[in-house]
Amino acid sequence: MSQSSGLLLDVLSRMDEAATRLKLDWEIYKTLKSPRTSLTATFPIRMDDGSVEIFTGYRVLYNYARGPSKGGIRFHPDVRIGEVTALAALMMLKCAVAGVPFGGAKGGVTCDPTKMSMNELERLTRRYTYMILPLLGPEKDIPAPDVNTNEQTMAWMMDTYSMLAGYTVPGVVTGKPFELGGSRGRSYATGRGVAYVTSELLQRLNMSLKGATVAVQGFGKVGSNTARFLHQEGCKIVGVTDLSGGIYNENGIDIPSLIKHTNNEKYISGFDGGEFVADYKKANEKLIRSNVDILVPAALENQITEENASEINAKVIVEGANGPITNSADIILSKKGKTVVPDIVANAGGVIVSYFEWVQDVQAYLWTEDQVNQRLKEVITEAFLKVWNIAEKHGTDMRHAAYMEAVRKIVEVTRLRGIFP
Repeated sequence: MSQSSGLLLDVLSRMDEAATRLKLDWEIYKTLKSPRTSLTATFPIRMDDGSVEIFTGYRVLYNYARGPSKGGIRFHPDVRIGEVTALAALMMLKCAVAGVPFGGAKGGVTCDPTKMSMNELERLTRRYTYMILPLLGPEKDIPAPDVNTNEQTMAWMMDTYSMLAGYTVPGVVTGKPFELGGSRGRSYATGRGVAYVTSELLQRLNMSLKGATVAVQGFGKVGSNTARFLHQEGCKIVGVTDLSGGIYNENGIDIPSLIKHTNNEKYISGFDGGEFVADYKKANEKLIRSNVDILVPAALENQITEENASEINAKVIVEGANGPITNSADIILSKKGKTVVPDIVANAGGVIVSYFEWVQDVQAYLWTEDQVNQRLKEVITEAFLKVWNIAEKHGTDMRHAAYMEAVRKIVEVTRLRGIFP
């Protein structure tokens, strides 16, 4: 079984359990067990050397009962339809938990962007946008950045859609540059949200945020900003990894300096601020076993499995990435008494502020950065507390509680709308 297929099975299994616990109408619930729309497209791109390469892209709209579908676009060699479908389902659940009136979607192109020039990436992005055009629209499906995509990618997507529409449509994507209708605070919203949730969690566990030790797997947009905000709150970041390896310093890593380094050099390698392990696999193994208060997996899915879950020493795990812990690993962590804040709560800051961006675009009225951050804190804190209370009421962990809240909301909306025709 591929990792992407495993992630989808994990998500569906957790949804089934939530529906069973809540005794939901199975005839309505089963409409959530498969995506509404899946598009696979192959398309040619002329490379800088004049050759033509064929790429495969995907876009899955898992469910849009609660509003337009919403989800990121990733460029990665391992992108497959199973992975995209699972991540679209997670987006559906995440939006529901956060109370954001969106459905769930995800997209991607199987490619290695590290081996492509900016011109090649622009041609790839614009052609991919054209291929999924029938699905897109500010009232239909609204992409955002994900792994190996960014503000520039969204600018190209918005421009391509707008040129074909004949007028400027800023609301067709989120996570775009501020100058094109992007929102203040969007670029670091996911990491800020993870920090807000971590703070709320530690309060309820009677743990101090100041001085708490943290290990962060992945130092991209999510991981670096999570580390930055937790460092600002007085946490001691003692371990960080990315594709180049890992840095460890029991006295705490200078996170502002490391971020400055990665802004210039892209990767953490070469930073003189602790012990460096150059082997990516060994660096992650060491990080996952770190004896810390907080572990933040903020890389890709399926990082904590039944093979390494028993080696987790962290007191709490806050999922910055989507699907970093498998079902089998969850069981092991639960038996070990570990507290896990699931992805559909912990990293919802990105989609929450994407919703704010979409609202600003639709209204043609921009909010201040303070307004965005304050509203983000209010929304994600409310979602966390609701899930925490459900977990206590039903005597379950936070992941099961989050799935129960999300599935209940989506089933209720589906029941109210009815089955067409």
